[in-house]
Amino acid sequence: MKTIRELFGIDLPIIQAPIAGAQSGAMAAAVSAAGGLGSLPCAMLTPEGIRSELDKIRSITGRPVNVNFFAHRPPVPDPDREAKWRETLAPFYAEFGIDPATIPAGPGRAPFDADAADVLEAYRPAVVSFHFGLPEPSLLARARKCGAKILSTATTLEEALWLEDQGVDAIIAQGVEAGGHRGIFLSKDLTTQVGTFALVPQVVRAVKVPVIAAGGIADATGVRAAMALGAAGVQVGTAYLLCHEALTTPIHREVLASSAARHTAITNIFTGRPARGVVNRIIREIGPMHAGAPEFPLGTSAIAPLRAKAESRGTGDFSPLWCGQNASGCREVSAAEITRGLASGV
Repeated sequence: MKTIRELFGIDLPIIQAPIAGAQSGAMAAAVSAAGGLGSLPCAMLTPEGIRSELDKIRSITGRPVNVNFFAHRPPVPDPDREAKWRETLAPFYAEFGIDPATIPAGPGRAPFDADAADVLEAYRPAVVSFHFGLPEPSLLARARKCGAKILSTATTLEEALWLEDQGVDAIIAQGVEAGGHRGIFLSKDLTTQVGTFALVPQVVRAVKVPVIAAGGIADATGVRAAMALGAAGVQVGTAYLLCHEALTTPIHREVLASSAARHTAITNIFTGRPARGVVNRIIREIGPMHAGAPEFPLGTSAIAPLRAKAESRGTGDFSPLWCGQNASGCREVSAAEITRGLASGV
């Protein structure tokens, strides 16, 4: 079986996890230039934005880069559910003087589509990865036709087997420790989610493609442990959130550098889909998982004005403070230094 160094043409078995909203192409370029595989998250970018970031990356490095997309199916808006959700948030709106009738509805994340495929055909990136499964076959075929290696995330053994059946080139085995959105897609049952070091060896034994470990890996010791269990490489996100190239907000940075980062939870109240972040006021007061939250990504609009108001007052009480269960690797150094440190000894 190929290592990811051989598969992607990189020097180090380190993939920087795409962190939508907290990075630009600068981080991806820095990681790739250091010998790892940098990732550009595209779910919050327009096609023009994707082109602009890829141009910036190419101006910095010619090394392989991963271009990442979400593969969710956009939900049908449900006005009744949206209205009930805003009723749940009504006490907070009143506290900040927000009129919920003025809040526009609408998604905050876009799935891979024909316009994005047009961009891939023009730029032909080395790697294309997907979160929440895979896009429809015709779109996936267009990504493959560009010559890109295809990755996607599995959070269970069943998802890994499904992805292998679809012909992916490698599988990211995402343990429950990981920060940000869970890649879960075959089920909505969170009791199926297991830890990285329980998931990785099961997937390694069951599939014939390389397996990339993700979740809770913050230093070189964790990288070596994952690879000792059969992982061909690792994907790391949280450790990059304080690096020089990160666009992490000052409030988020302060939390990551504090003891608060040791208490995280999987929550759906910020976007409508389960994602791990630091526990804050809104999570404590209405609970991390709420049945009334709109379907992903429609949940982003209702909470956005609360986030803006709170952050203007210097707090992250209503912010999605994405963070994995192990923030010990967060350092205010360059992304290149973090990448080389993770790979030391492998």
